[in-house]
Formats: sequence, structure tokens, C-alpha cells
Amino acid sequence: MKKRILLLACLFPVFTATAQKSDIKSSVKDVEAKVDSVLNIMTLEEKVGQMVQYSGTWDLTGPATGDQNQFREEQLKKGLVGSMLNVLSVEATREAQKMVMENSRIKIPLMFGYDVIHGFKTIFPVPLGETASWDLEAMEETARISALEAAADGVNWTFAPMIDISRDARWGRIMEGAGEDPYLTSRVAEAKVRGYQGEDLSDPASIAATAKHFAGYGFAEAGRDYNTVHVGENELHNTILPPFKAAADAGVATFMNSFNDIDGTPSTGNRILQREILKGNWDWDGFIVSDWASIAEMRDHGYAEDLTHAAEIALKAGSDMDMEGGTYETGLVKLVEEGKLDEQLINDAVRRILRVKFKLGLFEDPYRYSNPEAINKIDKAAHREVARDVAKKSIVLLKNEKNLLPLSSSVKNIAVIGPLADDKNTPIGNWRAQGEANSAVSILEGVRNAAGKNVKITYEKGADLGMGERSFLKPLEINKTDKSGFKAAVEVAKKADLVILALGEDAFQSGEGRSQVNIGLAGVQKELMQEIFKVNKNVVLVLQNGRPLEISWAAENIPAIVVAWQLGTESGNAIADVLFGKYNPSGKLPVSFPRAVGQEPLYYNQKMTGRPTNPTDVTYSAYTDEEKTALYPFGYGLSYTIFKYGDLSLSSKEMTQQGSIKVTVPVTNAGSIAGKEVVQLYLRDLVASTTRPVKELKGFELVQLQPGETKQVTFEITNDLLEFYNAERKWTSEPGKFQVMVGGNSADLKVESFELK
Repeated sequence: MKKRILLLACLFPVFTATAQKSDIKSSVKDVEAKVDSVLNIMTLEEKVGQMVQYSGTWDLTGPATGDQNQFREEQLKKGLVGSMLNVLSVEATREAQKMVMENSRIKIPLMFGYDVIHGFKTIFPVPLGETASWDLEAMEETARISALEAAADGVNWTFAPMIDISRDARWGRIMEGAGEDPYLTSRVAEAKVRGYQGEDLSDPASIAATAKHFAGYGFAEAGRDYNTVHVGENELHNTILPPFKAAADAGVATFMNSFNDIDGTPSTGNRILQREILKGNWDWDGFIVSDWASIAEMRDHGYAEDLTHAAEIALKAGSDMDMEGGTYETGLVKLVEEGKLDEQLINDAVRRILRVKFKLGLFEDPYRYSNPEAINKIDKAAHREVARDVAKKSIVLLKNEKNLLPLSSSVKNIAVIGPLADDKNTPIGNWRAQGEANSAVSILEGVRNAAGKNVKITYEKGADLGMGERSFLKPLEINKTDKSGFKAAVEVAKKADLVILALGEDAFQSGEGRSQVNIGLAGVQKELMQEIFKVNKNVVLVLQNGRPLEISWAAENIPAIVVAWQLGTESGNAIADVLFGKYNPSGKLPVSFPRAVGQEPLYYNQKMTGRPTNPTDVTYSAYTDEEKTALYPFGYGLSYTIFKYGDLSLSSKEMTQQGSIKVTVPVTNAGSIAGKEVVQLYLRDLVASTTRPVKELKGFELVQLQPGETKQVTFEITNDLLEFYNAERKWTSEPGKFQVMVGGNSADLKVESFELK
């Protein structure tokens, strides 16, 4: 110990509170050398401390109360904590940092993490909804704003983006991801990492991002949260892992492992995932944090005997930091001293953690994220403008019979009805960070703002969606019996020229722990819709939802349907922009909407099977009581104008692995107003060493077209778009015939063919 202290004194001047920064940065220029210089002077206990993360369970600006909090405060002062989560405000983060910097031996700064999922104070659409915009620049911008606001409140690390592929609408956390497609989710992952982290992590307006959950969480059996996952190696590599590879290549600072097991091995203890693939094959140099107590929960999996055994499994597998599990601080030192664990594994984990802290600039200035002046740089009005812009881009028009939308100037009497019509909380959605409850613009407010003085707006709630407390920790008690408001709503509907019917999900009806066996309109909502439709056929159904819903009755009967998701702070104004024609809807579904819940999991890029089509009898891959196709497929979304696609033109019918082919399609705005179309490219490998999907998204482009205008949209097909994880366990393309498809959704496509030589 004495030798290490002397070395410390030689390398770095002793940190003092008045200096407000560590001089570790001045000893060497290269980050790796800096990391090693710190690691070399650390005791085993101090190393393990860097691998421990605590939640802020007490007011850090005052004295700790209770045995647990007092213990944690002492651990901070000893430098035996590497990071904290849920510590908010520049005052609280400064006090926590001071405990470390003024008391610990080496003075290694803390990181402060928080779930900044779709905004910090300014709330943007839930991630599934925002993905419906297909606007990567907008997604990067909302992440940038989220980082700016979070950093101004002391946070330097977000547990986002969530890039789990999910095909099951029953899974509540589907709202937190980008949907069912690996390619789209990969592009979203890159955009979010760029937005959160910026060009340089040392910029105090940037924060470290986290790719989560590694891996397979979105494939939880039966859509039940935290449940086991059954996927083969082919599915894992071709469907689940690509977005994580994209995030790693984009330089994401951290990964988070997942709660589930895969084929009998908990992801938290999965060496192949963490050490072989992520840290080995992908050569990624960040660190992995567990999900909340997921290391300790390996006991519940029946995979570890106790906390110490769980710690051993997790570290050997490659999990670097323990979030609120109590395992590493309990077991790692003992395991090394008993010879059961090689200290080099701990060194590797700590080296990764220190590397991120250096990149964040925390050694240069531990208080760089505790600046009370940073809040003055926040342009709240500008951020709300962005929130409104991305919200309207995220809205998907599913149906528009009789051209009910945009609302005609002849409509002078509008009834706004529904349990979510005047709800200012639901648009904020789940995982709302520091978004203020009941702060969103409601649909009713948005409609009133947009309608003008000559339009009469009448409101009736019709029914409550649910009863009781609404919070992250307590699911809403759905109203299944109270229809006392129906009569008043029906009377208002009778007198109106048109009804805007606001139905869907409560803010906390989707999200973590919100798995459901029924994904239709909960409670009495469907019956309310049917009663309103009996007296007024001019109904515009506005859905606020965090997941795909089963809306078959509405699709058959209601003339106009808008999917408005949970759009955040400016929700009502954005919805009104679309309803009144100030913005022509351009959103496309990032996930399939089912005809019935029994279709779940449902996704567009399925395999053919041996009996894909309908022969003369019933023995084919389908259902006897419902169509097997989606009610509304992936990539689907209407506009107030009409886009027509011409025939595809290929630059060649053959390509080599070193070459490329360009495919061009003319897209025409055949309507009377300007609009934006998401032109989508799909490919199919017709014969391969493993069965391949019937189609896979491999490109998209947002095209703005004036009335009557035609643009030639060109995609370049390169070898990397043809590669897959094949039967020989290699990422490669295989010679053979391919189909190339282009269109406005995954079901309505122009098709051509080419051959890879």
C-alpha cells in the first residue's frame, strides 16, 4: 500500500477542493496511458468500487438518514462507488461528487446515469412513435436536446437508446424501442448515439449513451416482461444483434445487458454475448452495466447459488458494472483472494469504466456537469418547437374514407369525445424522465387552438379509461363497467358535423412491466366508439397508444383513423396540425398492426415455410378463422395526397461481391397538395444456405414532392446489404438470385430481379 501511495504522489499533485479539478490529465497525453496510470495505483477494493453503481435513495444535499444510506455515503467517501443513478440537479450531483473528490484517496470522479428515454424536461414522442417519422435527422435532434437538458441538470449518462427488436405487441416495452425491423432499428440506433454523444464526449452538452438490452429482451416468451427467450443462433445474429453492432460501430459509450435468459443462459451471465461477440469480435472498448439488479437476479433464475456466485458468473461473462445488485461489492474481493477469480478480469472492467470517464472529461473537471449556469443555455421555446415538429412527423394516417381529413372548412360543429380527449398526462407517456405530469397539450386544447372562432367545439368525456392512481409503479385500474357518460357523449355527437374520438392507452398502460394478453381498446372504449358511430358516421378516430393495437372493428367501420401514439409535450398541437391540414401526414408504421391478438408475435419479414400458399385444402401455413396478414403492415401510412410508383429500373441484372447495382424508381405526387413519402427498399435472397425472410428492409429515403412532380429515387445495392449470418456461422453474401422491391410499405411493392455472381 505504501508503495502505491508514493507512486500516486509522484504521478499527480494531490487533489484539493479549491482546485476543483484533477491533474491526472496532465501526466500523459494518451487516454489509454492515462487509464493505465490510474489503474496501476488502485487497490483491489478501489477497483471493485468502480464497478459498483448505487441509486440516489436519499437527498444528497443533506445528511444521510438510515443505516443503508449512511453506509452508502461512507462508501462514496472512500471512493468505493463508480457511478450513481437517479441523482438529479446540479446541486445533488455536485454534493455527491464532492464526497468522492474531497475524501477518497485517488479521487476518481463519479458518473451520473438516468433513464433519458424520449426527452428530459421537453418530452418528445415515445420511441416507437418517433420511429414512425422515419426521420433520422429529427431523431438525432431530439436526442441532442435531451442530452443538453439532462446535462444541465447534472446527468452525464443516459440508459438509452433501447434497440431491442420486438415483434410482439403484448410486450409493454415495445413502446421504448424502434419496432420490428433490424435495419430501421440499426439506423435509429446510430442517430440516437450521435444525438446523445455528439462529436466529442468531452463536450459538456453531450452525455454517454447506452445500447440496451443486450440481448434478446424483446423476444420474451408470450410477450411477458422479463420472461425467457427462445431463439436460435440464426435468429440471434440476423435479427437481434444487428442494431447493437450498429451502435457499437457508432461509438456508443456503454451497453446494458438484459433480464432474460437465452436458451438457458441469463444474458447477464452470457460469456458468448458479452466477451466473445461484443468485446471480442466487435472489438468494442466501452463498458457493460447490468440492468437493475440483473446480476443478483441470476439467483432467481436458478443459475447462481448466492450473491457471490452471481458476481463470479457475471464478471467472467463480461459484465463490468453492477447496477443496484449488491453482488460485486459483496463478492469480488473475496473471490480474488480465494483464487477463484483472476484479478485481470477486474482490471479489464475497471479499465473500460475509466476510459469512458476520461472521454467524458470528468478527470479534467469532475464538476463539469454540475454547472448552475448551464440551465440558462436551454432554449425552452425552441425545444418545444422541435417537439411539435417531430410529433406531427410521427403521426400515421391509417384510413381516410370520404376524405374526412383534412377537416373541411364546411365543418362548423365538432364534437371532441373520449377519455383521452382532454388528458394532459397520457401524451407524456411512460419513461418520462423529468417531464411534468399533466403538462402536455391535450387533443382538446390543440383542436381549440387550431379551429378558429367560427367553429363550435363541444367536449364530452364519454367515459373514464381507468380509475385510481396513475404512476410508473402502479398499473391503471381499467374501467370496464362505468358507462354513465355515454348518454351525454351520444347527444353531443348527434348534433355535430363531425366527431373527433380520442381513444387508446393511458400513459402507464404500456412500458416496463405492462405486458397484456389483450391489446384492443381497453375497458368500455370500443363500446363507446360503437355508440357514437350509430348516431354520427363522420368519425375521426385519434389513437394515443404506445403499442400496436387490435382495432379490426374500427378499421372496418370508422372512416378516418389516425395513430397519434403518445407524442409528448406538444401532442395536441401536433395532432391538430394534421387534422386541420397544416401538415400533411407522412408517418409510416415501424411495427405491424394485427387483425387479432392471436397473431402475435407478428412481423413482415417472416420465413416462407414449406407450405406458404393456399392449396386446394386447408393444410397450409395460415389460420382457419382469420387472415394471416397484418391489418396494417410494417411501413404503412397514408397521406392527403397520392403517390404513384413507376416500374423499377436496374443498372444491371448481375453484380459481384466487389460491385454494386443501382435500382431506380420514379415516384409521382398524383394529388393536389405537396407531400412527403418514405420510399422503402426491400431485398429477398431466394435460395441460401439457411432459410431467409420473404423480404427485408435495406434502405429508405424521405422524398418531398409537389403536386404533379416526379422524382427518380435511386438506391445502391452493395454487397453488405446482401450479407447474412449463414449456415457456416459467417457474415457473408452467397451467390444466387435476389429480388429487389421498392414501394410505400412492406406489402405494396414493385419487384425486379438480379443475380449475385
